[in-house]
Amino acid sequence: MQLTWLDSNSWLLEGDGLRILLDPWLVGSLVFGGAQWLFKAERPVSRPLPPAIDFILLSQGLPDHAHPPTLQVLDRSLPVVASPSAAKVCRELGYTHVYTLAHFQSLQIKDVTIEALPGALVGATRRENAYILRFPDRSIYYEPHGNHDPILQKQNPIDIVITPVVDLLLPLVGAVIKGRETTVQLCEWLKPKFLLPTAAGGDLQVSGLLLKLLRAEGSVQEMQSQLRGRGLETIVLDLQPWQPVSL
Repeated sequence: MQLTWLDSNSWLLEGDGLRILLDPWLVGSLVFGGAQWLFKAERPVSRPLPPAIDFILLSQGLPDHAHPPTLQVLDRSLPVVASPSAAKVCRELGYTHVYTLAHFQSLQIKDVTIEALPGALVGATRRENAYILRFPDRSIYYEPHGNHDPILQKQNPIDIVITPVVDLLLPLVGAVIKGRETTVQLCEWLKPKFLLPTAAGGDLQVSGLLLKLLRAEGSVQEMQSQLRGRGLETIVLDLQPWQPVSL
């Protein structure tokens, strides 16, 4: 199993003959609602599109997960597995093979089973998707905002967890990404061998008012210490963007 963090929430997962592009943002800038004054992220280095992708997996319909400029340049005949809101984005962009997964639904593609679970809370009521991917010899859990449903307590151990390890906080709002205590609890539930941080860091240039208000708390080193303090053997990896790791 080979995993490559592509910055932000974007990943390339490779295993059992499949190449899966997860929440890709690969070209252009990232802006929410056209408000560049509020938040704008850019890549200082142009990267090539990963070749020979088998399918795209999208957890949310927000631009940092279903990134329209990226989806516009990818092959629209590629199969897409997506949350309902992300599926809507893809259909509007002309994708022809879109599979919507509601919570607790699953889909098998070749030897990989993808199960959707409740994930991030967007707005007052909408829960987006977390995923468990089961390969013949590996299992992966992915949730990019730190919202982990208690039903995970009933899961068998998972080999690899991809989720935040830091909190990102806004004044008066609180944590918009939760990765400190929620991730420790998650690791107690799933007993993963490896924890791969997502959603923070990387080679990005960020500007806008939101950057001045956001505050990050936590680190890879702190997370590893917390897990050791709970008697967990999970290894937290400090990944570099676009550097594959084999697990």
